[in-house]
Amino acid sequence: MPFDATVLTMFPEAFPGPLGVSLIGTAWREQGLWTLQTVDIRDFSKDKRGFLDDTPAGGGPGQVMRADVIASALDSVERRGRPLLYMSARGRPLTQARVREWADGPGLIVLCGRFEGVDQRVIEARGFEEVAVGDAVLAGGEAAALVAIEACVRLVPGVLGQAGSLSEESFEDGLLEHPQYTRPRTFEGLDIPEVLLSGHHAEIGKWRRAERERTTRERRPDLWARHPANQQAKGD
Repeated sequence: MPFDATVLTMFPEAFPGPLGVSLIGTAWREQGLWTLQTVDIRDFSKDKRGFLDDTPAGGGPGQVMRADVIASALDSVERRGRPLLYMSARGRPLTQARVREWADGPGLIVLCGRFEGVDQRVIEARGFEEVAVGDAVLAGGEAAALVAIEACVRLVPGVLGQAGSLSEESFEDGLLEHPQYTRPRTFEGLDIPEVLLSGHHAEIGKWRRAERERTTRERRPDLWARHPANQQAKGD
């Protein structure tokens, strides 16, 4: 069975966006390795004007998406054991570990919020997992949904073609990826590191590992603090 992604959104025209191009787009449109459907939440509004939001209980600015409308939209979709995600700035961070779990499953159902968010009761009643793609607030969940789905789909067997290309990527073993280079040999006075041109694969491997550790230490000390290489160094 292909990886099956369904998105609940007020703006179905936002999809497929970048999911429809390059190898991921080919895997969808031509190879059928994954599927994408959108559900327009506005179609489930009971208001004759199509409104699906109301003022927040307790007062305050903005509007909140109604629980009954969201529930009706979700209940129109066959779940088939797929996890429910609600893209939210207050959610748990999206991680490569979670992405790998989802990619090995039947797919995802992703809810994209707008306004001040979604009534908490539908999140709890339907069992949505709140997920954040970073420490920033977006105007809606559509861009975040694209991120989550792309992260999963690229891990589906056959989508990228070369499984080996995934093994040294950022986060796969708790480290960030090493720098990459290609021709020309010299660009604006900067040379490709000599070790990469040496043909000595063992030395190249050591250099790449050292660069991954250095980059992780400098850019993501939170990751480095949890990495076994750091723990081992502390014990020496």
